[in-house]
Amino acid sequence: MQQIIIIGSGPAGFTAAIYAARAGLKPLLFASSVGIGGELMNTTEVENFPGFPEGIQGPELMQRMQEQAEKFGTEVVYDDITEVDFSGDVKRVTAGDGTVHEALTVIYATGSAYRKIGLADEERLSGHGVSWCATCDGFFFREKTIAVVGGGDSAMEEATFLTRFAEKVYVIHRRNELKASKIMQQRAFDNEKIEFVWDSEVAAIHGESEVEGVTLRSTVDGSERELAIQGLFVAIGNDPRTHLVHGKLDLTEEGTIAVQGRSAQTSVPGVFAAGDVTDPSYRQAITAAASGTIAALDAEHFLAARASQDAELATA
Repeated sequence: MQQIIIIGSGPAGFTAAIYAARAGLKPLLFASSVGIGGELMNTTEVENFPGFPEGIQGPELMQRMQEQAEKFGTEVVYDDITEVDFSGDVKRVTAGDGTVHEALTVIYATGSAYRKIGLADEERLSGHGVSWCATCDGFFFREKTIAVVGGGDSAMEEATFLTRFAEKVYVIHRRNELKASKIMQQRAFDNEKIEFVWDSEVAAIHGESEVEGVTLRSTVDGSERELAIQGLFVAIGNDPRTHLVHGKLDLTEEGTIAVQGRSAQTSVPGVFAAGDVTDPSYRQAITAAASGTIAALDAEHFLAARASQDAELATA
């Protein structure tokens, strides 16, 4: 039986593994069979992660995190967790190969997934003009014309932020009014760099090696037109990966896993959560890594307290 099992291989999962391994807990980390590294695997250059003044490629950053975790004794398994059982003092997780693994604590760090438009070229041009994170990639679009897809607070925040770099920002929205809060709407309306494209959806993305433009389709009459841009930011929301814990852990109104205060403790003792799966607001690699630290320390303290209680009972 393990002291600790970590589910997830993004910045939160690997940081938790580094701390847990250095504490001698020999964590077992499930990194997924296909999606190891989280959303940073879809990011080209990361310039806002401390310690890399020249920037670092997203996949390389995640590889280094994994190497550091393994250096201290983390065992990484390339398989998916298909079922969890948190009902007893011993937690059980079932891997894709059917093997059931037991641990005294679990850190759940499965992250979140950006919602996508669903176009084939959206995937092909990911990291080459298509992005889901303005704070991650906005710097690379200086003096360029770009577009943001969406009509909520996130889209308005992304569009406003991107005007710091871009020459012009189009906001493409399916309807003729926004879902965003009034204050976020007004900030976007007042920005002279932002132009709204109403009642429209992106039907196609064009470009061989970089985004060169999009085809817009009217949601009113179906007519189409071309829009020349060099970048497309998709801001139609994101979904925390909580499907395995529905009915097993408390969730927030935003659908993230609820944790107690500034800790990583979930509604079930011995189960901790970290990273984007707990974070509806920031969703940055550095905040995910920080919460992974918290989860590992909380798990270590939980295990120490349990060991102390067991020792007292043994001598009673």
